[in-house]
Amino acid sequence: MAGWLAPDESVAVNLTVNGEARQAHAPPRRTLADALREEGFTSVHLGCEHGVCGACTVLIDGAPVRSCLMLAVQGRGHAIETVESLCDGDDLGALQQAFDDNDALQCGFCTPGFLMLIEGFLRLEPEASRQQIVEAVSSNLCRCTGAVGIVQAALDFQSTRRRSP
Repeated sequence: MAGWLAPDESVAVNLTVNGEARQAHAPPRRTLADALREEGFTSVHLGCEHGVCGACTVLIDGAPVRSCLMLAVQGRGHAIETVESLCDGDDLGALQQAFDDNDALQCGFCTPGFLMLIEGFLRLEPEASRQQIVEAVSSNLCRCTGAVGIVQAALDFQSTRRRSP
């Protein structure tokens, strides 16, 4: 049939990742998570690939999204942010430092997803209560640490952000 792509045929997908324009080539059925990883953004982790665990969370136009549930072609025209965007040059960004200070990570597999979830959530809800943060954080899974250190890191980051000009 004319107009249909072969199963192994790719299309050019123009993406804006961490403020940089990139052109990926992906089959139309390729997930955004897979496309980002193929472009070198290996901080996007694939856990369940069903949108349950949150390890693949990135920001799309500032909001947290499970990139395993989104197709690469759906990323066109949107600002995509990965955990690499949180760094301050070669130094940890404020949220990353809060995770380190609060022992909010162990194996690190889920950490990028939590970082992006918290970053996006606190952008949308900068005055969120502790309970709202707990509820937001509960949407991602961590097998190692539980949520105590992660919630405290989010609260510390929120406090730091409030004090910043």
